[in-house]
Amino acid sequence: MTYRDRLPQLDGGLFLTDGGLETVLVFHEGLELPAFAAFPLLGSEPGRRTIRRYYEPFLELAREAGAGFVLETPTWRASPRWAAQLGYDDEQLDWINRRGVALMEELREEHADVAPIVVSGLIGPQDDAYDPALRLSAHEARAYHATQIATFADTAADLVTAMTITYAEEAIGVAQAAADVGLPVVVSFTVETDGRLPSGQPLADAIAAVDDATGAGPAYYMVNCAHPTHFAPVFEADGPWQRVRGLRANASMRSHAELDEAPELDEGDPVDLGARYAALAPRLGEACVLGGCCGTDHRHVAEIARAWPRRAPVA
Repeated sequence: MTYRDRLPQLDGGLFLTDGGLETVLVFHEGLELPAFAAFPLLGSEPGRRTIRRYYEPFLELAREAGAGFVLETPTWRASPRWAAQLGYDDEQLDWINRRGVALMEELREEHADVAPIVVSGLIGPQDDAYDPALRLSAHEARAYHATQIATFADTAADLVTAMTITYAEEAIGVAQAAADVGLPVVVSFTVETDGRLPSGQPLADAIAAVDDATGAGPAYYMVNCAHPTHFAPVFEADGPWQRVRGLRANASMRSHAELDEAPELDEGDPVDLGARYAALAPRLGEACVLGGCCGTDHRHVAEIARAWPRRAPVA
């Protein structure tokens, strides 16, 4: 079953997703990920087994919690700039993105007792996820991301999710490229310790800018790759927070700059992280897609699921 015509997470009810794939692979599995890219693993059977092994405990958590699940393809870096840097041509890049969706389809079939499972084609920013040296215009971002998004539109992906977006213009381009091929899109912004995007723009203003430019094109928004202490104060003020349906926080309270320099993984406190998620629930009444980002694994998502107040889905 596919859900492109109606995303079930829009009806409420709890949906889990995974944690920090790349940090798990580097620090727990001992793998080297040039350009912090996990997608090369899709090119071999041992690599695909590693990806499967990573997702299994998260799917088990969803089963135990009676929750739905959003399966994100391991393709955050599988876009033209990063693929070329790693030696992939256009044909190989297309194959990698298709293989990512196919692997998620296999996992969905194998875990049919977890329902619903939504397959999301994951994309990342064109430049650095913390401090981009180059900022695209919305038009440029639309053209750049069209390559990966068009591939996803020709697969069984239910939607495309843009993670760790640092400025509104790129988000606008992503949303426009998804609309061009009729694919639902989710935009997830990252913020600095002051709760603002790395561009300096307030989160509320970024959401409003994207909605204004795209006719409220994104199905919803998320925040990822920051600790709740960085963005919780933002939600105390008024804003378009009904548009925020997902959270994927870092385990660490460190800033992006500090994380870039850290030689060891800061896994934080899973129980504390779960409590901080739960404390946000009253301000984020529409939020229902919960997972983690850098430094998190299935232990963190288990505590988040345990702490989050359960609400009945919309009938």
